[in-house]
Amino acid sequence: MAAVLLTALISTLVTGCSGKGDKVSYDTPAARPKGASVKQPTEAERKARELTQLPTGPQAQWAKETDVDGGTTISVTTLVGRKSGFTGQVWVWVPRQYFDPKYSQSGFPVMISLPGGKGFPKPYWTETGLGLQTGIHKWSHEGRSQPFIVVMPVLNPSKVYYQDGSDIPEQAKMGTWLSEDVPQLVKENFRTFKSRDGWGWMGSSSGGFAALKFVLQKPDQFKAVIASGPDTRPDSPLWKHYEEEKAANNPEKLAAALIEKGGPEVYLAFQVGTLEPTVMPNIKNFIKNYGRGPIKTNLQVIKDGQHDAKSYIRGMGEGTMEWYSQWFQAPIATP
Repeated sequence: MAAVLLTALISTLVTGCSGKGDKVSYDTPAARPKGASVKQPTEAERKARELTQLPTGPQAQWAKETDVDGGTTISVTTLVGRKSGFTGQVWVWVPRQYFDPKYSQSGFPVMISLPGGKGFPKPYWTETGLGLQTGIHKWSHEGRSQPFIVVMPVLNPSKVYYQDGSDIPEQAKMGTWLSEDVPQLVKENFRTFKSRDGWGWMGSSSGGFAALKFVLQKPDQFKAVIASGPDTRPDSPLWKHYEEEKAANNPEKLAAALIEKGGPEVYLAFQVGTLEPTVMPNIKNFIKNYGRGPIKTNLQVIKDGQHDAKSYIRGMGEGTMEWYSQWFQAPIATP
């Protein structure tokens, strides 16, 4: 009966979801009722209020992209980056638990997910056949994953060049758009957590490089990353003549600086398939050289895994997601 009621509630809250392009609303019952209550808040309610960042607005215009098994939806909006000046599309998947009344006062952890390749005009993580969203749905109900809000922005401004998820001079400010404008969009539209305990990254190949870089570059904002088959040095041809800026976006140099500084601690979950012989040595060297002090690492070796998204999703289910999830604040039930 509870499952039936929750499905009905999701249908009510996620409105207009009969077809692709229909308007989607993530409005939920007010998490903070107006007016004083004679009832003293419970310990769980106090904790939820202390840790949760309620949506600040303005609300974005979300349109349905596709349905996902489990009664959820992937939707998309166009984000005009106030800090970067770049305009691009962002897709989002919200877990079923987000709509459960017992979590209505709580934030949810966020996992910004970046694809490999150019990641334009659409990130492949939106393809439901890969199983990212259904995997998180399943694992979270089994206690092996947090019920992450999955945010899937474009990685590059076009199909022409890969920009290393960075602000390369004379190019679109993709580093600012991804690490500042996209999180701001999420804060405006969803219940999140105030601290970095609710913010992480995931990426594969070129997206794994960018995701790894953001955690090392901004450890006060982001706590952990799943980096699958990533490079560990910037390699965009657009860096030519900009060596200083390139160095500021080099995960190896960022890791060394974080070790020297002594923190804050970050958690790096690497994934490599056994059929990726050119990637494995580089990742093992990175872990050997920088996996110390505040940098905590985990390596998931995926048997018969290739350099592709399906292999990496399999690795997540085989242990990576559980290791990664332990570092994040879980939603707080206030029944």
